[in-house]
Amino acid sequence: MDKNWQNVRALLQKELGAGVFNNWMSSLHYINCEEGKVTFHVPSSFIANWIETNYSEIIKKFFRKEGLNVDTLSFEFGNKQGEQKELENSAEEITLKRDKVLSKAISINSTDIELPSSPLDKRFTFDRFVVGKPNELAHAAARRVADGGSVTFNPLFLYGGVGLGKTHLMHAIAWQTKNRNPNTRMLYLSAEQFMYRFVQALRFKDMHGFKELFRSVDILMVDDVQFIAGKESTQDEFFHTFNALVEHGKQIVISADRAPGEIDGLEDRIKSRLAWGLVVDLHPTDYELRLGILQSKVEIQSKLHPGIQISSGILEFLAHRISSNVRVLEGSLTRLYAYASLVGREVDIDMAQECLADILRISERKVTIDEIIRKVSEHYNLRMSDMISARRSRVVSRPRQVAMFLAKTLTSKSLPEIGRRFGGRDHTTVIHAVKRIEDLKYKDLQIAEEVEILRRMLEA
Repeated sequence: MDKNWQNVRALLQKELGAGVFNNWMSSLHYINCEEGKVTFHVPSSFIANWIETNYSEIIKKFFRKEGLNVDTLSFEFGNKQGEQKELENSAEEITLKRDKVLSKAISINSTDIELPSSPLDKRFTFDRFVVGKPNELAHAAARRVADGGSVTFNPLFLYGGVGLGKTHLMHAIAWQTKNRNPNTRMLYLSAEQFMYRFVQALRFKDMHGFKELFRSVDILMVDDVQFIAGKESTQDEFFHTFNALVEHGKQIVISADRAPGEIDGLEDRIKSRLAWGLVVDLHPTDYELRLGILQSKVEIQSKLHPGIQISSGILEFLAHRISSNVRVLEGSLTRLYAYASLVGREVDIDMAQECLADILRISERKVTIDEIIRKVSEHYNLRMSDMISARRSRVVSRPRQVAMFLAKTLTSKSLPEIGRRFGGRDHTTVIHAVKRIEDLKYKDLQIAEEVEILRRMLEA
């Protein structure tokens, strides 16, 4: 083997980890390097395309470290003279080799406790998860699964917007499970990766290996399940995998950005299965929880920047102004520390406003129609689907009118747009609803109070 390629392989294995390296880089067989172009033999165009898309830049970078000015990767396919017989590349042999690697990767005893390209973030543990009213049920349910005791719900379905802690809790379950019982066979991946591996199994005609892989685990965790909506074949396999694991008493944890019944394009039988267990909504953070998150991050940052002090007033300012996304909130604090460290300025309100001007501008409170529908549904103990349904009973129609009124007064959306968001209703229906609630506010103190409470919740 060429010495430069030997060195590049070593660097790739160190950078990517054993799982990814064995799954993809071991398929590369070096041919030559001429005039800035490295040529490899690979088993198939599929593998070549995947490597080209995902790893070409890092491969070229490491060749340049060897002093070779590589700017192009080239791939040859088919049988290559002089290679070992098992590398002559039947699709079945490659699949068996890949699944052997993946089977090792899903074992909690192995160095990598997750599938390749699904790494667990070491920061996402229960110790670092700040608990507050909006997420206390989700946290308690995740702890129950991770602690390995009696769990009366399966699956655990976590849903909510971006940056509310779904992925953090799933990673925390994985780390806690590893610490509690290293022999647990656990698989964590995104729904997109599930689909990709399913398509790969179809391509290589190895559905048996796929089924063995996904049905041999003790805990299956799938992130962002809404991704498989509208993908019929993937949904069918997910349905059968789900049933097989539940029948054998294996735990499933799922996350999504919406409740099961609200994911358009998801088959009814899958919605029903997902709703079997415990469905938990991670609500948007409130002020107290955001402040608690910032305080916990200050403890970490202060160890990295011992000379920089950030007062409680600054934290309160951030907790008030940045309410949409915990990741943005944490990133703002990181930016403040970095800015203060680089320019040597004291962190005060003026400096915070200057440093975070773009984030503060984007984070100005913008109420959405979806948020209004969610809040009103929760307030009146209805499903969001009821709000956009054809039901006309008063128990549904009055809350719907309240939601339309709030949509008209708190957003800049047009009447036709509001009508469309409420089940395709005509704009005249919205006008009637707005006028009706305006009249009732002066006649019915309870309606007036409920509308005011909802308005404050939405603008908070």
